[in-house]
Amino acid sequence: MSSQSSQAASTSGPLAGLLVVSIEQAVAAPLCTFRLVQAGARVIKVERAGGETARHYDRATKGTSAYFAWLNAGKESAVLDLKSDDGLALLRAMIAKADVLVQNLAPGAMARMGLDAGALEALNPRLISLSVVGYDQSTSFAQMRAYDALVQAESGICSVTGTADARAKVGVSIADIGTGMTAHAAVLEALIERGISGTGKHLEIAMFDTMADWMSVPLLQYEGTGAAPKREGLAHASIYPYGAFGCADGAFLLSIQNQREWASLCSDVLERPDLIDHALYRDNPARSENRAALDLIMRPVFAGLSLAECEARMRTAGVAFGRLSEVADLASHPALKRRSVTLENGEVIEVPVLPGGSTDQNTAPRLPALGEHTDAIRAEFSSL
Repeated sequence: MSSQSSQAASTSGPLAGLLVVSIEQAVAAPLCTFRLVQAGARVIKVERAGGETARHYDRATKGTSAYFAWLNAGKESAVLDLKSDDGLALLRAMIAKADVLVQNLAPGAMARMGLDAGALEALNPRLISLSVVGYDQSTSFAQMRAYDALVQAESGICSVTGTADARAKVGVSIADIGTGMTAHAAVLEALIERGISGTGKHLEIAMFDTMADWMSVPLLQYEGTGAAPKREGLAHASIYPYGAFGCADGAFLLSIQNQREWASLCSDVLERPDLIDHALYRDNPARSENRAALDLIMRPVFAGLSLAECEARMRTAGVAFGRLSEVADLASHPALKRRSVTLENGEVIEVPVLPGGSTDQNTAPRLPALGEHTDAIRAEFSSL
């Protein structure tokens, strides 16, 4: 394990004592390393002189980018010119002592710096190096630009998202987020493996591969039947009742997943027990095939009830449902738990708690100012 400076190093958590060097920007790689920070690792974020991309996406959070505020608390920031001999030498010194290297530079950038997988292994045989890329580097798409929306489109996510009339991308950056989550899991697996073998390894996580994996069900359905799932908006292509239903003063999303829920919906919510074993609706394939007819029965019932009445009936019946919340509703949701983050200017904001976080989330780790730790890091690693 690495030595630690006093700048922002964590002293608790299952990954305490590990040094992560990350040449990162945007969402995918920063999400991966933020999860490592939350488990106690020390993360040095290497940035260019103008700062990484996410610092400049917006100024929505008291003058700070919401993206940057979300994923960078507790990290150290070092500004390095990786095109200079001095900057590259310092980076190599850091890598030589690191446990993990994460990077999402453009394809080929590490090789041009003389830091391809072979060179990294020679420099630090115990290093776990992770490259976050758009596409598998052995394919003809290796050099393709790969932003979140582009990968959603290329992988087919947009073909199953939206309505019959219009494709849509998912409203949050799922290609980036999913890739960061996958990368985080891969790093943890590699750390466990290194604990057994004593040697590191190189990992490559592609955004397209992540989204293709998430598209497994539509792909298998298409290859098995010759027909791709249709875009259904808030409905489901193969499960019914599943979708948005209006009531007298609002709307909710209903999701019937099994026969028990179907029976409870019929008897306790719709007050139509005769529908339970009706030939047109007795199982999910039948209900899905006859959804238009079932719609004509269900929607008038809900339209005659208030949202509170609908919720009361569904809770009593044990039927799965959810409110159609706006972002404003999330902000005051009774199930939302928060953690604190300290901005560069000292102000504290509250963001959603990290699921499964293994360190104390009652503290308020600070976002690093651009290059805040450069001098200390240079002094630490130049002396090694």
